[in-house]
Amino acid sequence: MAIRTIEVREPVMARNNEIAAAVRARLREAGVPAFNFVSSPGSGKTLLLERTLAELGSELRLAVVTGDVQTQNDAERLARHTNHLVQAVVTNGACHLDSRQVETALAAIDLDETDLLFIENVGNLVCPASWDLGEEAKVVLFSVTEGEDKPLKYPPMFHSAGAVIVTKTELAAAAGFDRGQALANLKRISHHAHIFELSAKTGEGMKEWIEFLVRQHAAVRAKEVRAIPATPPVSKRE
Repeated sequence: MAIRTIEVREPVMARNNEIAAAVRARLREAGVPAFNFVSSPGSGKTLLLERTLAELGSELRLAVVTGDVQTQNDAERLARHTNHLVQAVVTNGACHLDSRQVETALAAIDLDETDLLFIENVGNLVCPASWDLGEEAKVVLFSVTEGEDKPLKYPPMFHSAGAVIVTKTELAAAAGFDRGQALANLKRISHHAHIFELSAKTGEGMKEWIEFLVRQHAAVRAKEVRAIPATPPVSKRE
């Protein structure tokens, strides 16, 4: 008997991309750049967002959509640092957010009263790489405790990044982190991305990150075609 294969992924992805394009157009029209934060679990996304809200919240109006597999813990942590909306999306087991969830979350966000939108994706370096959420750029995090070869292990995710953040730099010496090798691996895979090295715990490197976000907001408000340049600088510390 002949075997017939039914492909369901392509139609699902096509519909996701249609919604993502509509979300992106809506955000650009409102002058609100969105950044999709992705990483493996425990790399420090929530702590970085907490620190970012605390340091930038008095200058720009920040809204957050945070996705988690089961709890609203991250949303509750972030809500303590902003008077603007923190929207929780519980995926109930799904390993990533999709554009429909972001579109639904936008219904509760007043874009006229928002300057930047942060999307905290589910902790996963595989699935989110393929799902466009309508963001201006993906921001990929990896901590010094995860090893220098993380970009080589997950090239689709790191190649999709508009910015890469090496986190928990205060632990670099204790973890035996080889900074030179890590940057070489990043340049190989994420050669087009902005690269930041910071500690959300101590504040080291946060100034450059905050300045980057302010520039992206200004670029989108000015209706520039690309908020993130195609050939950004590699590292502030070299």
